[in-house]
Amino acid sequence: MKKIISIFILSFLIFSIPISAQKKGFYENVQKKNINKLLDDFNIFAANADFDKYFDCFAEESTFIGTDATEVWNKQEFKDWAKPFFDKKTTWNFKSLKRNIYFSKDGNYAWFDEILDTQMKICRGSGVLEKISGKWKVKQYVLSVTVPNEVVDEVTKIKTPIEDVLIQKLK
Repeated sequence: MKKIISIFILSFLIFSIPISAQKKGFYENVQKKNINKLLDDFNIFAANADFDKYFDCFAEESTFIGTDATEVWNKQEFKDWAKPFFDKKTTWNFKSLKRNIYFSKDGNYAWFDEILDTQMKICRGSGVLEKISGKWKVKQYVLSVTVPNEVVDEVTKIKTPIEDVLIQKLK
C-alpha cells in the first residue's frame, strides 16, 4: 500500500511540474499582450488628446516622472499640468520601438522599459504596473531623454547653468 501511495505521489509530482511551467509561460504571454495593449493605447490616447482614456490608464495612486528634474507628479498634479495640452490638442505622440516587460513572482506587478520614437527623438519610457481589479494600471511612469555618449559633454555644458541652480536648491 505504501508503495502504491509513493508511486502515486511521485507520478503526480512528475506530471504536475511541466503543467505548472506551461501555465506560467501561458500566463506571462497573455499578460504581456495585455500590457503591450495598455501601453500602446496609452500612447495612442495621448496622441489623440483623449484626456479621460489617457488618465484612466493610471492607477489612482500613481506617479509621473518627466524629463525635467522638477517633474515628479502624482496623478492629479500631472492631470492639472497636462490638461491645457489636451484641451488645445497639442499633446505628444510617442511610438514604442522596443519594449521589455518583467513580472513579480505573484503576477500582480510588472515593470517595463522601452525605447520611444518621439518629437524629442529617442526617449526611454519605463515604469511599474499593478494589476488592480483584473486590469493593469500604471503606478509609475518615467520619461527620459536619451543622450548619445558622443555628445554628452556638449549637453552637460548646455544644462549646467540651469541645473547648478537646481542642485543648490536641493541641497
